[in-house]
Amino acid sequence: MKMTYEGIGKRAAPAVVGVLLLGLAACGAGDRSTGPGTYTADPKQSLGQHVPGQHMIVAGHPLAAEAGREMLRRGGSAVDAAIAAQMVLNLVEPQSSGIGGGGFLVHFDAASRDVTSYDGRETAPASASPGMFLNAEGEPRKFFDAVVGGLSVGVPGLLRMLEVAHREHGKLPWADLFQPAIQLSENGFPVSPRLHEMVAKDRYLKTFPAPAAYFYTDSGAPVAVGQMLVNQPFADTLKIVARQGAGGFYRGPIAEDIANTVRTAPRNPAGMTTADIAGYRAVERPPVCAFYREWRVCGMPPPSSGGITVLQILGLLERFVRAETAPDTVMGVHRIAEASRLAFADRNTYLADPDFVPVPAAGLLDREYLAERSRAIVDRAMSGPVLPGTPDGVRADAFRWTPDGHTRISTTHLSVIDGDGNAVSMTSSIENAFGSRLMVRGFLLNNELTDFSFVPERDGVAVANRAEPGKRPRSSMAPTLVLDKQGQVVMAVGSPGGSRIIGYVAKSLIGVLDGGMDIQQASDLPNVLNRNGPTELEIDTPAADLQPQLEALGHKVVLRRMTSGLNGIAVTAEGLRGGADPRREGVALGD
Repeated sequence: MKMTYEGIGKRAAPAVVGVLLLGLAACGAGDRSTGPGTYTADPKQSLGQHVPGQHMIVAGHPLAAEAGREMLRRGGSAVDAAIAAQMVLNLVEPQSSGIGGGGFLVHFDAASRDVTSYDGRETAPASASPGMFLNAEGEPRKFFDAVVGGLSVGVPGLLRMLEVAHREHGKLPWADLFQPAIQLSENGFPVSPRLHEMVAKDRYLKTFPAPAAYFYTDSGAPVAVGQMLVNQPFADTLKIVARQGAGGFYRGPIAEDIANTVRTAPRNPAGMTTADIAGYRAVERPPVCAFYREWRVCGMPPPSSGGITVLQILGLLERFVRAETAPDTVMGVHRIAEASRLAFADRNTYLADPDFVPVPAAGLLDREYLAERSRAIVDRAMSGPVLPGTPDGVRADAFRWTPDGHTRISTTHLSVIDGDGNAVSMTSSIENAFGSRLMVRGFLLNNELTDFSFVPERDGVAVANRAEPGKRPRSSMAPTLVLDKQGQVVMAVGSPGGSRIIGYVAKSLIGVLDGGMDIQQASDLPNVLNRNGPTELEIDTPAADLQPQLEALGHKVVLRRMTSGLNGIAVTAEGLRGGADPRREGVALGD
């Protein structure tokens, strides 16, 4: 299923270790007293790069970006580079993503100008039920009471999704794409500051033998920055997948070990079976696309809420002239926050797995509907939370609002444009940092099922995003592509960050498309957003200085640390321009 727009708008380890050390130096990791995740607009720490027209990848870790660039240099496609980079990300950034989780990929084919999206979201096993996250008293469990152990694990989808995308768009042999990650797993990679920090502050990894042995010393200390970490079990797993394809993961000993680990988990054992794993299917879906001014913006459809909600924010802002939406001004932040408030009201009510729930996607993106909703954006803040709208053909009383109860701090994003002009925007995740904390054959299992609503119904009406067997939990991942009037890709972007991903991506799009910024400047911008509650401003940034003026406009303001990880590429007259969020460890690499 595709949407076409015609006339529309010998060992590599020493080398890649050198790239990592250069990348960490560029991040200021050695002297950043506040640690990874802190906002900085220091141009000396900008990790963006201009490339005079060949190929580029921007990924969340220097070693992953290097693996992707190696495939591009060998004539590989954007999908080839994305697969190689993702396998390395699983190894060097295990808290964020991997083959034990899932993801979404949006692809642009330069020859046909087709935009296609691939759904690799995890699915609930047959044992799942709407009330699976309620306690004995029928109340929602506390988040980490549900996360840690087997109950939260969904059937992984990442490898099936990548296999489908490679079958359609790959150029290099499948097995070749796994070699960088295999070599790094066997030879070792230096632990980054962010990985060390995440291990040091996690309370649950030590409670399970496999991750405790891998991430900590015999004395219980977290792996040190710069320590060479070897993961032979992961190398062995990747060798099976490289040789047998994704089938080697979904059937046979690996699948048996996954199911057994979930069923026998010492905490929250659950009912996943090998039949659940063998039955997983990735889904190719039509992307959600809409015009914003002179550009066509395309994103991921449900079960991700990211694409529709980002497009709603843009659509709600379109009636304002560009200067009125500047994300570095009081009124610009006010309008962006109000548009986000309205969009999240719809998101929290209507968006879920479309194979289980009738999602009114067309109605939510209807220009007249958005224009009418936009009239609520005035010079004072709405008193939130606001109610959802009623798009055509939808009875609002047939749906019940359900917010996200948490924000994950893991997930990763990569963007690629290859030498032929094909593009990939891919966001992947295991949900919370280190997922369920269960480790199998060198990789961590996700906790994505806690993205379902813990409350299965309200006022006798089923919540759209409740758990059900075979269902995919709602996501906020928002891999995005922007096309010009000729139907050529001009931008690829996305971010980690839980439900805040939507605000991060919207901010970057507004910065580039409305503000005329380059992609690095847009990534550097302070984060501002509203999820139909308080207006959130990134602490210790120029945005935080706007708090008194926004409060005078009626906003309830909360200052937070918001560790986005925007990784994007823009096509400019001078060539490709990459932007890597300085809050994390990503880099842009190209030739």
